[in-house]
Amino acid sequence: RIPWLLLLMIASTFTGQIIEGFEAQLAAIAGLTACIPMLMGTGGNAGGQSSVTVIRGISLGEIEFSHMFKVMWKEIRVASLCGLTLATINLLKLMFIDRIAVDVSLVVSTTLIATVVIAKLIGCILPLFAEKIKLDPAVMASPFITTIVDALSLVIYFQIATSILPI
Repeated sequence: RIPWLLLLMIASTFTGQIIEGFEAQLAAIAGLTACIPMLMGTGGNAGGQSSVTVIRGISLGEIEFSHMFKVMWKEIRVASLCGLTLATINLLKLMFIDRIAVDVSLVVSTTLIATVVIAKLIGCILPLFAEKIKLDPAVMASPFITTIVDALSLVIYFQIATSILPI
């Protein structure tokens, strides 16, 4: 387990570098910073759900590598429903409870949809690839999902923010 954790620890430094690269945007609109843990956590949780479902299917012999596109299609549909539901509730919370501006709330909620979709796709694909290359998906998939999704959710977040907000 130590080599996996060491590799993932090093890979997680990219998350810090992504945040550093967007320091000006974060300084311009402080509300963006407060939403980072929620976006990353939700992405990791969404990816973890897909991963567990696929790993269970693999272990029961119900899912194999040749089913990848069928599994991906199912996860896209589930992710779309989950993402839209979470984003709608999040948008209302940000605007009416947290009193965050509409444009910032839209950036966060749009990012949430994209993050959930990408996380669920990664969550279903990684265990299948791990199984294909004879690695234990239960040991390596979840930490890799979290690391990959954290970095991708930040990139998506800042890309959406810089395209919508006056930064």
